[in-house]
This record gives sequence, structure tokens and C-alpha cells, in this order.
Amino acid sequence: MSALKLGLPSKGRLQQDAIDWFAKADVTVARTGSDREYAGRVTGLDGIELVLLSASEIPRELAAGRIHLGVTGEDLIQEKLADWAAITPKVTHMGFGFADLIIAVPTSWADVTTLRDLDDAAAQFHANHGHRLRIATKYHNLVRGFLSQHGVADFEIVDSQGATEGTIKNQTAEAIADITSSGATLTANHLRILTDGEILKSQATLFAARNAHWSQANRETFATLCERLNLSPDLGPDL
Repeated sequence: MSALKLGLPSKGRLQQDAIDWFAKADVTVARTGSDREYAGRVTGLDGIELVLLSASEIPRELAAGRIHLGVTGEDLIQEKLADWAAITPKVTHMGFGFADLIIAVPTSWADVTTLRDLDDAAAQFHANHGHRLRIATKYHNLVRGFLSQHGVADFEIVDSQGATEGTIKNQTAEAIADITSSGATLTANHLRILTDGEILKSQATLFAARNAHWSQANRETFATLCERLNLSPDLGPDL
């Protein structure tokens, strides 16, 4: 009998918070072996197999149906899966891993406080420099869609997979779009969030995979898990 496969982040605070969250349902998630081994087990509820993945891999595995449930941020799901709501129904928000995806500009840009100002600045930048204003981010799809929706043109996306706040100081970008929780790193790098520059409020979320094979046993295990977590059946995926 095939177990219900639960994908969790393989390391970090997100993993530990997820472990604590499932413990509320008397479901114990524990790693086995060394910290370098991506192996673990689930006890307290029969029929669940633990799959440890990077948070950024979980959307792909959910979409492919290789795991039944997965814990990851809404930002990663929406960035990586165009039709995410149809193929990875949200089971519930988990109440941790809060972060906002935002647009930020240098504090020295005193006249740029809104997206409309950014559009004006981008047009002026293009006229002055002969190339488009660069926005550094790893969230290419979310940022491009958000800016286009709000009428911002004359920009180009510059890929940044880490230390995005430093790209302006390094002169590889003029603005950034990144995840922030406290805003301390932005302040330290002399950056300011646009007043209407919030793209997405994200948090850790439990998602289900519509493309996975859901046996009757899998469905029963999932129903028991929802019951223990006081989740209404209406919040579960329509599978």
C-alpha cells in the first residue's frame, strides 16, 4: 500500500516550525541519520511517508504529483507554478514563515515613493542612460506580472539568487524586489519600500497535489490529519 507522501523543507527554521506545527496533531516528524542525510520518519499517524526537499523544490514535486502534501511558502508556489491554484489547492495557512515580497528603491530617490513614480523614473532612466532600469530579484514572474499590471514599463529583470539588497551598491541593479520580514536588511542597505510596492504577503502553507494518486487509504489518512488539526473538510483539497 502506497503511503501518503508529505514534503517538508529539508533544513532551517521552516523545517523546525513545520515539525512543531504537525506535533499539534500528535504527528511526530523526525529526521533520521546525520544532518547531511535527507531521511526521516513520521510517527503518531500511520500511512505517512516523509520526503525532505528544499522549499523551492516542493512546488515542482507537488505539481508533478510525486508528493501528496507539501509545506512551502506561498511566494514560491505562486512564482514557480502559473496555474498553482488549480493544481496545488491550499489546505491551510500554518501561521509561521511570514514574509512580504516588495519593491524597494534607494532612500536617495526622494521623489520615488509610489509605483507611478517608479514608472516615471524608469522612463527618465532609459532616456538618460540608453538602457532600461534594472530590478534585481529571483521572483521573475511575480514581479513582472505585478509591475505590468500597475503600468510600470521600461524596466528589465536582473536575476539575483542571493544578497539581492547588495546589487544596488554593486551597481548591477537600480531597484530590487525581494522578500522581507522585519525590513532591517533593507534599512541597513539604504533601501525603502514603495508605499504601494507590496506584491504578496506570504507565509508557510500546507498545499495538496491534485495530480498525485490519491488512494482510499491516502484520503482517509488525510481526513484524520485534518480532523486532528481542526480543519474543516471544506478546507481540504477537492480530490
